Amino acid sequence: MDEDVLTTLKILIIGESGVGKSSLLLRFTDDTFDPELAATIGVDFKVKTISVDGNKAKLAIWENREVDRNEGLKFARKHSMLFIEASAKTCDGVQCAFEELVEKIIQTPGLWESENQNKGVKLIHREEGPGGGACGGYCSML
Repeated sequence: MDEDVLTTLKILIIGESGVGKSSLLLRFTDDTFDPELAATIGVDFKVKTISVDGNKAKLAIWENREVDRNEGLKFARKHSMLFIEASAKTCDGVQCAFEELVEKIIQTPGLWESENQNKGVKLIHREEGPGGGACGGYCSML
């Protein structure tokens, strides 16, 4: 690990099919937006180091999980997790979403300290249900 990096965090982006999970990933890591970006087949992965409140964190960001908005919100509430929405298209809330997430994790050392690295919430696969989705242009937290 880099000497000046406090921790490496594994981030999983989830959302409904076609809402822009890959676009969000690219907007945050590369500051690009492609309206013609093809659907992800399999997994997309990027790494970016950010500084929040003077603490550097390396983010290993995975995008591969389709979950509808209501299921994601319910899941976040049940597990006392953040539920954050942002728009890759307009760039609204993108930096804020990742910074806020890292800030909350850093403020809760039990989530990232080395003795807890194999703990977490286990996700199960669910078939996609009906309905569409959209990204909001703000950061919201539960």
